[in-house]
Amino acid sequence: MKTIGLIGGMSWESTAQYYALINRETARRRGGLHSAPILLDSLDFAEIEALQAQGDWARAGERLAASGRRLETAGAEMLVLTTNTMHIVAPSIEAATTVPFLHIADPTADSLIEDGAQTVGLLGTRFTMEMDFYKDRLRQRGLDTIVPEVDRTNLDGIIYNELCRGIVNDASRSIYIEAIDRLGARGADAIILGCTELGLLISDDDSPLPVYDTTALHAKSAVARALG
Repeated sequence: MKTIGLIGGMSWESTAQYYALINRETARRRGGLHSAPILLDSLDFAEIEALQAQGDWARAGERLAASGRRLETAGAEMLVLTTNTMHIVAPSIEAATTVPFLHIADPTADSLIEDGAQTVGLLGTRFTMEMDFYKDRLRQRGLDTIVPEVDRTNLDGIIYNELCRGIVNDASRSIYIEAIDRLGARGADAIILGCTELGLLISDDDSPLPVYDTTALHAKSAVARALG
């Protein structure tokens, strides 16, 4: 099995989920006491979030590219960036490293297409919802993507002020369910949980539409790639 390099810490709450999901999937596939060979470079999210707020994606890309190089030098044979939003700078990481990089939108698109989805609602940080880096990648796979028309600031705030701090509450879940309802009324037949913390808040049991947890799909795909 190839060694998986995780560029993590953004936030550490979801990075911890990656570690558990990757090892559980490895044990499921390999049996016994098998676990995954993982290298983790965990960044200080406060510093990354400050660069996000400043719109300084160039410096953020440099930070994450340096993380990828550290992991490759340490022996990682593939790279996984454990955040949706920071895939904005995925090209910087790929340019700075030579090992394969598994883009988070790809296994999500694979699963949606396999299930016959055509129009999907995208939830995540305001950067993921408003910028084109994620939607364009899905569009290249033939998926139409819609985002909330209202409450984007509120949805974004729940991620940064609650989920990234390990806070999960029912009132925020209700806000997201309302957003999903509105996306369904506009034609979405599935929902992408396009923030790696959103699986802590929303599941298929909560949602009126099928949800696709990018964290779980990314982790599962990483194991498949590492075993491939």
